[in-house]
Amino acid sequence: MTNTAASTQTYDLVILGGGSGGYAAALRAAVLGLSVALVEKDKLGGTCLHRGCIPTKALLHAAEVADSAREGEQFGVRTTLEGVDMGGVNKYKDGVVDRLYKGLQGQIKSRGITVIEGEGRLTSPTTVEVAGTTYTGKNVILASGSYSKSLPGLELDGQRIIASEQALTLDRVPESAVVLGGGVIGVEFASAWTSFGTKVTIVEALPRLVPSEDEDCGKTLERAFRKRKIAFRTGTPFESVEVGENGVKVTVAGGDVIEAEVLLVAVGRGPNTSGLGYEEAGVALDRGFVTVDENLRTSVPGVYAVGDIVPGLQLAHRGFQQGIFVAEHIAGLNPTPIDEDGIPRVTYSEPEVASVGLTEEQARAKYGEVEILNYNLGGNGKSQILKTQGFVKLVRAKDGAVVGLHMVGSRVGELIGEAQLIYNWEAFPADVAPLVHAHPTQNEALGEAHLALAGKPLHFHE
Repeated sequence: MTNTAASTQTYDLVILGGGSGGYAAALRAAVLGLSVALVEKDKLGGTCLHRGCIPTKALLHAAEVADSAREGEQFGVRTTLEGVDMGGVNKYKDGVVDRLYKGLQGQIKSRGITVIEGEGRLTSPTTVEVAGTTYTGKNVILASGSYSKSLPGLELDGQRIIASEQALTLDRVPESAVVLGGGVIGVEFASAWTSFGTKVTIVEALPRLVPSEDEDCGKTLERAFRKRKIAFRTGTPFESVEVGENGVKVTVAGGDVIEAEVLLVAVGRGPNTSGLGYEEAGVALDRGFVTVDENLRTSVPGVYAVGDIVPGLQLAHRGFQQGIFVAEHIAGLNPTPIDEDGIPRVTYSEPEVASVGLTEEQARAKYGEVEILNYNLGGNGKSQILKTQGFVKLVRAKDGAVVGLHMVGSRVGELIGEAQLIYNWEAFPADVAPLVHAHPTQNEALGEAHLALAGKPLHFHE
């Protein structure tokens, strides 16, 4: 290279972290003509690609295939489930991750982005140091991601007491498991393991499963899980665990002891911000999270933060969108700030839970008077074909736009695309009612729910 070492170390943008937020910012900034250095200590793609969304959804798809084999008889197809070969499942899952990883590496390379392998540290508002070399950025994006949290005094040993990372690499199907936490990660693993034949008990301190979702979603998911023989204890805090030769004994509030082969700790994710030089450089933190304004600027000019380290939903697609937003902001394009409530949320259990916008409770707090419509999937042809139960729930400000959409049922995650458009475009029920939805699809349930809310119900099931 003809460039001197010094000149190659200065970039328009230096990004600390190559996960969803970091790589999206890098790709968008490169397209906009900025020179970009991307620092990643592990693998490009981060938690989502390697230890999160992608491998867990592959696991859940394998679980769906197992259920299909087990339940073929009800569709008149004679199938039996011989068993689950975890080695084969892992090979399939790793193949999916590997193909996506190679694709991402190719994208980053073709855009001329400099990838710096190693652990980076913010040494000033414009410099990041990696293994003794300093990289200067006119702008810096912090995108250092999150880690699996535990509870005080609850040590993860990676064998008997595990987090989602280890749960994804098990070489066997556990005979029994206690899942600590009934949020998204907890119910997804409980669902997949149950399909594989594990006897699962979920322990959740809050009053219901998926506690951040609308109450009706939690209740419906609980009903479905009871049917699937998934045990759960809600309103039940964890107290202690004892590890023995053959498994764990988990003591919960009230003194009950639950025995199982493994304990999966799924109590949320914490921000990766300690020891990275953030505070020393003047970046304001709140309980470990980076404080930002609506343009994702930190307290230090020229330093931005995206993804799981920013308070709010810890979702890959949120980080991804934030990365694009910051790249465009730095390039002077004046992008529209992201409405956090407009970010879709999907829990990929069986049945799935999908939502966007405000829960009924939040809408009542914000608007006072609201209209609620629950459309039962019992009236939907495709849902009957799939033998799934659930609902589409609409929350509307009185005589106003639809401000919340909540769904439970097999595959309803696929409906969230239209749902997020309805919310984000501030649609009134009368705007959606005349739009034609294909028959027979589950998508029709969204259409019919809006017809009903617009005062034109076809067949309406309470």
